[in-house]
Amino acid sequence: MLTPELVEALLEFRRARDWEQFHTVRNVASALSVEAAELLEHFVWSNDQQAPHILEEHRAAITAEVADIAILLTYLAHDLSIDLQAVVSEKMTVNERKYPLEKSYGSNKKYTDL
Repeated sequence: MLTPELVEALLEFRRARDWEQFHTVRNVASALSVEAAELLEHFVWSNDQQAPHILEEHRAAITAEVADIAILLTYLAHDLSIDLQAVVSEKMTVNERKYPLEKSYGSNKKYTDL
């Protein structure tokens, strides 16, 4: 999770450029999807064994896409008044119930199929 200081710096960066007017929830959610697709683009048509090589070769571009995703997710959470740390923690609790260790260990099945 990002520190409160970094979140505030991101918000100030956006505020100083008057970009909030463009950052509607729909637009930020759309941009988040686009950035995730740009991350995936580095790995399209590759297999899992090629991933380490791709990461090594395109590390700067991949990390830039991850940063873009984190920034947009931070804006979205802020604009929707979502506490990311709290909701991730809550989701982990839900996932622990849905995927009990004794049933899910080593399995890729969905919780409804365990």
